Amino acid sequence: MTDLSAFPVTQRWPAQHPEWLQLYSLPTPNGVKVSIMLEETGLAYEPHLIDFASDDQKSPEFVALNPNGKIPAILDPHGPGDKPLALFESGAILLYLAEKTGQFLPADPVLRLQAIQWVMFQMGGVGPMFGQLGFFVKFAGKDFEDKRPRDRYVAEAKRLLGVMEHALAGRDWFVGDAYSIADISMLGWVRALIDFYGAGDLVGFGDFPNVGAWLARGLARPAVQRGLAIPSRP
Repeated sequence: MTDLSAFPVTQRWPAQHPEWLQLYSLPTPNGVKVSIMLEETGLAYEPHLIDFASDDQKSPEFVALNPNGKIPAILDPHGPGDKPLALFESGAILLYLAEKTGQFLPADPVLRLQAIQWVMFQMGGVGPMFGQLGFFVKFAGKDFEDKRPRDRYVAEAKRLLGVMEHALAGRDWFVGDAYSIADISMLGWVRALIDFYGAGDLVGFGDFPNVGAWLARGLARPAVQRGLAIPSRP
């Protein structure tokens, strides 16, 4: 049996299947990137819910795994050289899982780099900007009298959606003809912008039909539907 006892996170969240990849997450737009990827690849994994309401992400055990105190993070008992690997940052995890399985990252060098560039686009733009807009639309920021901060993120969200709209013209997915980690990285964020944050009208989502069609295609995938609800909330 694989021994993961050297990792403090397994003391607080014991592994029932220590030979499987361990996922520490919450079904947020960042968290579901990894659960969707795991469902798509078919890798055996064990999910553990990191409950923000209980500040699990700030616990010493979790911070020992991810010093940034954010989800998702993974612990793979069969990392490079068949040694355990702890990894955080959703974009890095997507790349790792794609390379580990040989799935959802094109073999062609040019297309591979294009997929990686779109993951970086999501990490540096879509996630931070959509997340800030969500704060001003759904959370405490909605009560701010000064709407200039909100409007700044509305404008940036529209700009990013415009970039995506142009990229998706005449194609189903972001890279080549195939679904990839580029798409996986963004599906949860666009879905959250429209559904969870309720900002669709504010950003004029109807003005981006290519993005809307891409989102519908992605959400129709069974693995995406499963991944969006993992780990299950209590």
